[in-house]
Amino acid sequence: MSIKNALLVDDSKVARFALSKLLESRDMQVNMASSAEEALEFLNSRERPDVIFMDHLMPGMNGVEATRAIKGNPDTADIPIIMCTSRKSPSFTEEAKNFGVYNILTKPPQTDGLGEVLDQLASDVSNGNLPEPVFREPPRQRDDEILEIPEEAAVRLSPKSEPEPGVNGHGSANVVPLTSELIEQIARSAVKTHINNRLHELLSDLFDEQFDHLKRALDEARSKQEAAIDEKLGDLSDLIEQRTRHLRDDVAAEVNLNMAREMADLKRELKRNSGFTSAHMDELKDHITSVQTIDTEFWQTLQSEAIQQAHEISRETSEDIAQRTIDLYVAQQRAANSRVYTLGLAVSLGIFSVGIAWLSGLFG
Repeated sequence: MSIKNALLVDDSKVARFALSKLLESRDMQVNMASSAEEALEFLNSRERPDVIFMDHLMPGMNGVEATRAIKGNPDTADIPIIMCTSRKSPSFTEEAKNFGVYNILTKPPQTDGLGEVLDQLASDVSNGNLPEPVFREPPRQRDDEILEIPEEAAVRLSPKSEPEPGVNGHGSANVVPLTSELIEQIARSAVKTHINNRLHELLSDLFDEQFDHLKRALDEARSKQEAAIDEKLGDLSDLIEQRTRHLRDDVAAEVNLNMAREMADLKRELKRNSGFTSAHMDELKDHITSVQTIDTEFWQTLQSEAIQQAHEISRETSEDIAQRTIDLYVAQQRAANSRVYTLGLAVSLGIFSVGIAWLSGLFG
């Protein structure tokens, strides 16, 4: 069984956009929700997806709470959930699988990692090897700070470190003294959680703002490019219209001249005949019909011939100019070579004459 559609739950527009593009490249249909509450409403009102990609940290209901709600509903409990988070420690992975997460996808997602997770999911769904979720209460604190408090314990203020004796002289097993160390630990955990949530919101807002800015810039660039293309096409159309206007006028003049000649010949033929019989009328009708029939073909033929003649004249003129240029260049080169040869010969004869004169004076 192949994975065809997915529900993507993330409060960041940038994260949703990046992951949706990777999923769509695998021919998957993607639905998106910007919060866990929106995802639960989507599951209750529409068709169920083949897989859910759930962000870990979100304002309001986080990914862990949303996963517990989905797995607690019999209608949606068997939908595989892939948790998207920057934490992928073995302890967190084990904890996530305990409350129903199928696998962990590290953020930001990569093509190879996403492909491996989806291929494994498709194989497990086809073979019926999806693990059954084991529902356990997740720890109530965050950031790996474990408060060892019994589940049914009560909290009381105690100015002293000694336990208060119970009925039998022993400390109560269900009462934990609220010491300064415990208060500090609880406060540190709460502050840390608040800071992490606030940073996550600020980063999400920053990414969303940058994404909107980039989208506007791309839209403006595309609009400018389309306007430039339209302008270039309009200029090209005007240029073609201007270049072909004279050609159409020449072809029309040629056709009108031929028609005038035909009419003149017809008038002379009528003048030579003393009478105009019905046979002549039929012949005239046939002639006019044939002229009307071939008018369009004759026009197109004249136009194509005129264009072809123009091309041939242009080509012949270019070849003639090129040949004349080559001949002129060759003549100039020959004249230059002749002058150089004459000058060299004169210099050689002069040197030879000086040599003869010197030898004559030396041996004479």
